[in-house]
Amino acid sequence: MGFAAVKLLEDAGCIVEVPAAQSCCGRPSRGVADAADARAAAEATIRAFEDFDYVVAPSASCAETLMAYHADYFAGDEAWTKRAQAFCAKVHELVAFLVDVRGVSRVDARLHGSVTYQDACGGGLAPQPRRLLASVEGLALREMEGAATCCGLGAAGCVSLAGKAAAQRLPASVPPARACCSPAISVA
Repeated sequence: MGFAAVKLLEDAGCIVEVPAAQSCCGRPSRGVADAADARAAAEATIRAFEDFDYVVAPSASCAETLMAYHADYFAGDEAWTKRAQAFCAKVHELVAFLVDVRGVSRVDARLHGSVTYQDACGGGLAPQPRRLLASVEGLALREMEGAATCCGLGAAGCVSLAGKAAAQRLPASVPPARACCSPAISVA
């Protein structure tokens, strides 16, 4: 997925760099209410990407975590709050970045058949992936019932990482993570 994301970004005219110091977005730690580990992941991620113009994540749930949650970890710490806000403002999910920022309106692809698309659980994506799918030659996009319903995969993964008691460790000011899943495309 990473190599495909890099190719898409380069095809859209971007210079892609992957800093060696990057780490996980922290969503698994957040999912098990480990606030200290989640903050450490946020700090490491912010440091790794601070000098870049954009941060693009190919996973909608990771992008959602990076965009919306990092600032919450730093309540009462003005310096880190400012750094987190600046970071969050430049984070984008891959398809949204390609469509909304880079102006990509079509993909050069062919697929003769019908497909359905299940929305990503995080990131609020809906029109951008469908817009690009609609540009695929020969593809018939058929909407599925419940396309915006979470598949449950990520939540199951987060729950399996720790017991229910861990939920008590996350400060009340930090909203709970939703499921940790990426979008799915089914081909019929």
